[in-house]
Amino acid sequence: MPEPRAGSAGNDRPAGSERPAGSERAGGSARPGGRGGRRSVWRRALPPAQPRAGGPAQAQRPAEPAGVVEAALYRDGVRVSSPAGLAETFRALRELPAGMAWIGLARPTDGELHSLAAEFDLHPLAVEDAIKAHQRPKLERYGETLFVVLRAARYLDAPEEVDFGELHVFVGPDFVITVRHGAAPDLSAVRRRMEATPELLRLGPEAVLYAILDAVVDGYAPVVAGVQNDIDEIETEVFRGDPEVSRRIYELSREMVEFQRATRPLGGMLRALTAGFAKYGTDEELQRYLRDVADHVTHISERVDTFRQALTEILTVNATLVTQQQNTEMRALAEAGFEQNEEIKKISSWAAILFAPTLVGTVYGMNFAHMPELGWSFGYPFAIAAMGVVCVGLYVVFKRRDWL
Repeated sequence: MPEPRAGSAGNDRPAGSERPAGSERAGGSARPGGRGGRRSVWRRALPPAQPRAGGPAQAQRPAEPAGVVEAALYRDGVRVSSPAGLAETFRALRELPAGMAWIGLARPTDGELHSLAAEFDLHPLAVEDAIKAHQRPKLERYGETLFVVLRAARYLDAPEEVDFGELHVFVGPDFVITVRHGAAPDLSAVRRRMEATPELLRLGPEAVLYAILDAVVDGYAPVVAGVQNDIDEIETEVFRGDPEVSRRIYELSREMVEFQRATRPLGGMLRALTAGFAKYGTDEELQRYLRDVADHVTHISERVDTFRQALTEILTVNATLVTQQQNTEMRALAEAGFEQNEEIKKISSWAAILFAPTLVGTVYGMNFAHMPELGWSFGYPFAIAAMGVVCVGLYVVFKRRDWL
């Protein structure tokens, strides 16, 4: 790694340490109520974002195009120029003593990233990760350059789902490069807040890194609030017997897996940065800010773990309720079948009773000349008596079997 440019802020090295062991692979309605309305120490230290004079409000501007979103040069915490392109930014930084470049890109081309790599001596592996995206949250150090991958998230009210974005940050002695893949986070707001607080911005690239970390972590709070609302709605739907609730539980569980993959590695990354405080001479104010961000990460991670457990329990309860409903339906169907069988028994019994006299009457009604008992004077009473005996006998048998 070459030495910092002449006149660059050589003491503003990014804090950090070697790659933390066990880093995990990562996986968005900003509903009210995130962290109980409490703002982080970093955001309390920064004034509300204001649009720059002579420009439109950033909150109202259209979606940013791909490529270089914004590039600016700073000295002593104050913006001194806004170059139009990368080449102009490189040239202006070389001519600016004790300057710092902050370059923001969204879905950049391979050529733009390779141009940055050649100018700032970025490691090829880090550049390859930034090009391909779909990386897990991690922290890597390549010489004097720190490479950080973050997974931002935002909650979308209309579809009630979490949208994840990916952010790559290169931090060097006199530059910060951000590469976004996705809509989140809104780094323009971070830039405005930092520019409104020169005493923080003059602390150098590591101050920018901590501001970005804080913005990403604070962006999780509306997601937590939105997911909590979804879980409350799902609980209501479960006990209401909504047939579509199982699919919603499954989809939200998948999102929580991705959310957990985005948040869990942050704890190790922040511990790695904390371990580098003494080695890299990190400003004490920045140390306090980073510890505050670490507290929020712990809080978010615990909430995500709670959500996953709650969804698992809700899915179990839903399965139990569905089974109970199915058992009730099967019981009702069995009872209906039993009642139907009883009716069939009654009908069959009366049909058998009526069949006996019909059979006797049919035999003696065939009008043959030579039949037994035709000339017998007691033939008719005997036939009637036989019909009665058979009918009474069948009635008694069916009655004893509870068919009648």
